[in-house]
Amino acid sequence: MQPQSFVSRFLAELRPLWGIAWPLIIAQTAQIGTGVVDTLMAGNYSDIDLAAIAVGFNIWLPLYLVILGTLFACSAIVAQDYGAGNIARVRSFLPQGLWVAMALSAVMTPLCLNIGSVIHTLGLADETAAKTAAYISRVGLGFPALGIFMALRYHTQGLGITAPFAMASVIGFLANVPLNYMLIFGVWGAPELGAEGCGLATAASMWISTLIITLYVLVAKPLQPFLPERWLQWPDSGRIKEILVVGLPVGLTFFLETGVFSAITLFIAQLGEAAVAAHQITFNLWDVFYIPMVSIGSAMATRMGHAIGAKNNEGVRMALRVGATLSALVGLLTMALLLLFPDEIIGAYTQSTDVRDLALRLLRLAALFIMIDVIQIVGSFVLRAYKETRFPFIVVTLSYWGLALPLGYLLAIHWGDGSPEGTIDFWYATIAGISVATALIVWRVKKILGALE
Repeated sequence: MQPQSFVSRFLAELRPLWGIAWPLIIAQTAQIGTGVVDTLMAGNYSDIDLAAIAVGFNIWLPLYLVILGTLFACSAIVAQDYGAGNIARVRSFLPQGLWVAMALSAVMTPLCLNIGSVIHTLGLADETAAKTAAYISRVGLGFPALGIFMALRYHTQGLGITAPFAMASVIGFLANVPLNYMLIFGVWGAPELGAEGCGLATAASMWISTLIITLYVLVAKPLQPFLPERWLQWPDSGRIKEILVVGLPVGLTFFLETGVFSAITLFIAQLGEAAVAAHQITFNLWDVFYIPMVSIGSAMATRMGHAIGAKNNEGVRMALRVGATLSALVGLLTMALLLLFPDEIIGAYTQSTDVRDLALRLLRLAALFIMIDVIQIVGSFVLRAYKETRFPFIVVTLSYWGLALPLGYLLAIHWGDGSPEGTIDFWYATIAGISVATALIVWRVKKILGALE
């Protein structure tokens, strides 16, 4: 009788959690797909524009993640207020999230528009540097829309509603394809702008997605009880501080995670073309795994937030069990694919013998990294559900920047012989860093959950 009771409760939690997660997976995939389309079209236009977009994407993406991560706090806060039945606080919260979104955009957009001086310090060829700066500056025009989009997304996600966000993201992705073609190649009467046109298309797709999600929020009847009576409200320093205290560490965590892998890639580039190609293949495969993991973790955090607000300890545990189970299944499936079909996977990327041999060894390490990362991601989202975000930020800073990056540099560059084999040393160091981060986060999660006993 007891096992049946557990199974029924597990399935009862699985339905709403998966209902939040699957639209996020679709939306995240659409956002990653936008970068793929940009790269494919630029590659068919010119090598210089392709290089400009490759460099530019790795510059504006961390800024995008700061906005996304900081506004994630809105989801955690709304979820707890919603779970507690405090609808008045939920209704008053959205204008404050929009104020934070506009403030973040007011910082990030000028950074993009004036990025030229930073680009010229990278040592790029003059034409590539100019195209990179033009691309980033045009993408920056979409950042105000991005901030509004994320504020609305996380407000509705805190209520457990994510499907409209997925729809808006997919439509933005689909719109980006003809806009890219038109503005990069100069067809249908548009000017031929290359990388700059790609940036304009990306910004336009951001505005399109934001317009769609805004219209949905304004007209959707199920949302009306959770929206403010007056949209124009003065900034509330207390609520804004709450968002920043919870969200800014998340944004900086995403920024530092992206930054450390960019730094590792730059170091590996010193080891030769085969090294950087094998590393990029392996990292790209990890990136594919990361999309469903973050989506499931985010959905789990929302469901846990509802239970925390309702002071339902059993609901907290069940949301964690379901989220951890789904995450483990994704991790095991990914690991199995990497270990069972490595030749087929690498063959889709390259036919180079040197790259294939090194990538085969890296895939085995990536399989281990992924299984450790599953635990770390689940644990981090548990802490975010409790609005504890500074601890994961400190842990990521110490484990990645204080351990993985310097250890990899010592093993591969300082003590190494400069051969492509040094790439393996960087992955060993990264595994060491993620292991330390996972151990610390698990310790903190156990301490928090132990208080529920």
